Amino acid sequence: MKVFKFGGASVKSADAVRNVMQILKRYPQDKLTVVVSAMGKTTNALERVVKALWEKNEVSLGAEIAELRSFHQEILAQLFAENAPAHLLDELESNIRQFENTTDKSFDFLYDQIVSQGEVLSTKIIVEFLKKEGLRAQWADARTLVQTNHKFREGEVDWRTTEEQIKTQFIPHFDLVDIQVTQGFIGHTSDGHTTTLGREGSDYTAGIFAFCTEAEDVTIWKDVPGMLNADPKYFSDTVKLDKISFKEAIELSYYGASVIHPKTVKPLQNREIPLYVRSFINPEKEGTVIQSGESQDHLIPSFIFKMEQVLVSFAARDFSFIVEEHLSDIFNRLARANAKINLMQNSALNFSVLLDQEKINLRELIGLFENTYTVKFNEDLELVTIRHYDQKTIDRVTVGKKILVEQKTRETARLVLQNAE
Repeated sequence: MKVFKFGGASVKSADAVRNVMQILKRYPQDKLTVVVSAMGKTTNALERVVKALWEKNEVSLGAEIAELRSFHQEILAQLFAENAPAHLLDELESNIRQFENTTDKSFDFLYDQIVSQGEVLSTKIIVEFLKKEGLRAQWADARTLVQTNHKFREGEVDWRTTEEQIKTQFIPHFDLVDIQVTQGFIGHTSDGHTTTLGREGSDYTAGIFAFCTEAEDVTIWKDVPGMLNADPKYFSDTVKLDKISFKEAIELSYYGASVIHPKTVKPLQNREIPLYVRSFINPEKEGTVIQSGESQDHLIPSFIFKMEQVLVSFAARDFSFIVEEHLSDIFNRLARANAKINLMQNSALNFSVLLDQEKINLRELIGLFENTYTVKFNEDLELVTIRHYDQKTIDRVTVGKKILVEQKTRETARLVLQNAE
């Protein structure tokens, strides 16, 4: 069995769905688990629906539902002509409208019940189309297969129950069909409420199904030729990484590489299931394979850029050394502000953290500290991480830049940079 994952860009239109079908037809001898995201920008639209429901804004709600219907109706019309399963759009609206008067649940609960509808609708449309085209396909509901705890929007997988449910309620259906299409990103609690696994969690879903089915391999189909050693937005001469290890992929995702979801790799590593990143535009090309061997990890340096960073430094007002008690207090206050640290560094009198500028309210953050600490900050910085660096690669990214912080290990260099005046 193989596991394929198709993201929103790969099913954003009728032509894109047809392309997915053609890719699936390339594997007539295989049983395929196909994990699919919502179509195009549907998740963003459903987030606006959640906001309208929460604020009880009927005008906005009606407009967003109408836009969702129109977008999917066009795809249905092109895929099915006069036999389009329009009832699927009625189901979508009904599933949204049932929460119009919800007042006794949290925003995160409402979010998961609504936003998950994008994956439900896309997978139902795709299954109907595959069946129309003669493929032996079946819809599978991840809301009955992937079980999580009750942490809405960041559901944590109950692996024992999930594996049992996939083995008893999912795998046996391959006796009758060749393809099962299920939803990325979503699961369910023990009492049947829908949860989501966090944004971009569809890759993780592919890893979950691969682990539980002991799949031969996983392929994530994207609009890039594979994993590149840098973001093309910042580098004009990127290089494709043909083969890297699970360890390297985890390191790259930890530092911010966007091709693979950070949680995806670990379950595959546990069963040594190779992961391929391939292009749905050029499916005949080999792409990148992520597997156990580490022999090629060091051959090509990788560059990861985080822009719009802010460096915040804390010093005790009495000029005392920054010791464990200070660090504990600082971390607690950062946690209260929900500030995620990208890099940290301490000296005798200062402790500094690098944060995503757009994800914090800097003034409010400073307000949490200024009664006890002297706080200084630098805005509009960039963080560059280089895996398998040498001096040449460091020189390349620091042209015209001032280095504010530099950290190095054997394999990784991290640089906080500011434009030179």
